[in-house]
Amino acid sequence: MSAKGNDLRLPENGYRFLGTIRPRSAAEIHASNWTLGCETLDRDYADYEEYKEYLVPLGIKTIRLQGGWAKTEKKAGEYQFQWLDTIVDDARARGLNILLETGYGNPIYPGGGGWDLAGGFPSSEAGVAAWDRWVTAMAEHYRGRVRDWAMWNEPDINPEHTPQEIARFNIRTAEIIRRIIPDARIAGLSLARSTPDFFESCLKTFQELNRFDLFNWFIYHDYQYNPDRSYPNVEALKELLARYAPAIKLRQGENGCPSEIATKFALSGHPWTEISQAKWDLRRMLGDLGHDIESAIFTICDFNHIGREINHKGLLRAGADHKVTGVKQAYLAIQHLTAIFDDRLERLPSGNAGIIHRGDTTLNTYRDRKIGEPLFVFWDHSGIPDDSLSPETGALAVYGAIPAAPVWVELVTGKIFEIPPETILRMGDFTIFRDLPIYDSPCLLAGRDTLSS
Repeated sequence: MSAKGNDLRLPENGYRFLGTIRPRSAAEIHASNWTLGCETLDRDYADYEEYKEYLVPLGIKTIRLQGGWAKTEKKAGEYQFQWLDTIVDDARARGLNILLETGYGNPIYPGGGGWDLAGGFPSSEAGVAAWDRWVTAMAEHYRGRVRDWAMWNEPDINPEHTPQEIARFNIRTAEIIRRIIPDARIAGLSLARSTPDFFESCLKTFQELNRFDLFNWFIYHDYQYNPDRSYPNVEALKELLARYAPAIKLRQGENGCPSEIATKFALSGHPWTEISQAKWDLRRMLGDLGHDIESAIFTICDFNHIGREINHKGLLRAGADHKVTGVKQAYLAIQHLTAIFDDRLERLPSGNAGIIHRGDTTLNTYRDRKIGEPLFVFWDHSGIPDDSLSPETGALAVYGAIPAAPVWVELVTGKIFEIPPETILRMGDFTIFRDLPIYDSPCLLAGRDTLSS
């Protein structure tokens, strides 16, 4: 890591440091847009006991787990849920909600499906019947403890899985869960890609079989080196859902960035650092929020994908032995984000503000529901996040209300600065904030009262 989280360097423009964002635990937050990945425990690639104390302080209230058929049924007909009970019960005791994913397969049955990423669905008559029995047992076992469910992870990675087969397998699985848990909330698809044509082919099968009623969300993942490049496809997926199944919401179910260069997995081959990882994660989460998409961050902890390599997308550092050695800058950055962006804010889809900057920028406006003051979040989305903590300057022009005591906030470091009064130009109903620090990571212009409310 070539830059440290406390090395923020502002232009010489008179900004006065006021303090840093106070993190808020999940218990202090009523509701928010975020899900935290706690995956791969089903294959023993990570250790829940190593990171469980880091969950609540991060400020995210829902965690994603994977059911692990092969770990649960090692002998035909005998279901050993103790390993997952320990995790589910501990997380619920901490006040966390569970999103439980049903995949993968089980090689103890011929044709029982692959047990890891990109594995095939159960294919034999015996394998499919065993799958049905396992999903039934899992739904019965977690009825009353788990309400939110998701389908087999990234089935489209396997080239043998057609959109029609994916939709049919989703229906088969969701029918079992909903029969046992009528009020279950079920996320379908869990696609690795966000390709509109593939997505629409899945939707057509759900429509032909008249089973949209089973699902509350449809999930996509989609990794891009520049996270903001995802949104043309995301908007296309939203338009398709509005046409085929307007009652179902789109949900981003897995996205994250490595903290160092990788040779395998998504976003490999790029010289990531802890700073660029933090920027990427912030841009993904706030980009999703600005597009009204429920959003997941992948993942809580580095994990050792045995036979491949350590996946360094974790917010916590861990080695091949699963031992956690500390937090990364991304963990701290997400603490800063979750402390502010919860259900106290509502997004304003208005065009009453604009950024003046040499790069291509994202700007979203929110309003504090209690105080009524606006909050502006903005970043340069021109390219892949870099390793610099040295913003350039631009300007924010606002028509209408502005915060009574405006401050500038940088989310990687959580630092808060008073905006110099001499840089604020008022012209009737217009206000221009000149010499405003802007760069390739989300920054805020907000009121002091909003940050402390």
